Amino acid sequence: MRKPRDFDAELKALEDKAKELKNRKVQQLGELVIATGADQLSTDELAGALVAIAEMKDAAKREAWAKRGVAFFDSGSRRTHPTSKRNLRRAPAQPGGPQASASGDGSQ
Repeated sequence: MRKPRDFDAELKALEDKAKELKNRKVQQLGELVIATGADQLSTDELAGALVAIAEMKDAAKREAWAKRGVAFFDSGSRRTHPTSKRNLRRAPAQPGGPQASASGDGSQ
């Protein structure tokens, strides 16, 4: 006879995994802000720029921002400590989200 599944334990494990993924995403976004130098902006300036980017519908401009982001990462011009450098592009980008275009110039 098969052992019954412990749905409560499975649900708890899934909730823990979701929390871990959310925490990792928040940390990576913070690292991205620091690496690009955007941490020098006020919270209001940064939020406003991210809102403008998230609302941007111009595909050509978004593609230009994406290319600029790739060039930024490839150039090694990140402002983080060398021992803490990680591939910030590793986090899955959300379509239309700020992460996909956070390395852009923020203009519309």
